Amino acid sequence: MKKLICSPLMASLLIGVTSQLAITQSLSNHSRMGLASSSLFTGLNKYTDVKVSQNTQQIDEKTALNLVWKLPQVQRKARDIERLSKGTIRVAAMVDSHPNLNEPYYKVQVFEKHPDENVTIYWFHVLKSNGAIEVLDVVTNQYISLEKWKPD
Repeated sequence: MKKLICSPLMASLLIGVTSQLAITQSLSNHSRMGLASSSLFTGLNKYTDVKVSQNTQQIDEKTALNLVWKLPQVQRKARDIERLSKGTIRVAAMVDSHPNLNEPYYKVQVFEKHPDENVTIYWFHVLKSNGAIEVLDVVTNQYISLEKWKPD
C-alpha cells in the first residue's frame, strides 16, 4: 500500500520541480532581454575595448554600439563639440533599430544631447553578421563604407 501512495507522490514532486525550473529559467531569460534595450553612451572618456574575432558568428547590440562609439571620427567630433560648447553639450549614441529579415544590421544614432532636444550628428549601420560599419552620407542619402567617408 505504501508503494502505491509513494509512486504518485514522487511523480508529482518531480513534475513540480521540473516545472519550477522551467518557469525560473523563462523568467531569467525574459529579464535579460529587458536589459538589452537601447542605452545611451554619454561619457566621453569611458572607453570599452571590443574585440570581434573571426570565430564570432554574430555581434550583439552592445558590441555594435561600442564599435561605433570607438570610431576615431566619432570621438574627435564628441571632443570638439564638448570643447566648443564648454561642456554644455554632450555627445551620445544609441541603437535606434535592431536587425530583422529585411535589414540585417543595427542602426546606430550619434547625436548632440541638448537640454531640450537631441540633434543627430551621424547615422551608422552595423552588420549583425560581422560588425562591418557603414555611415550615412547626407549628401547622397546613401550608406557608404568608412574608407569612403570624409566627415567634416
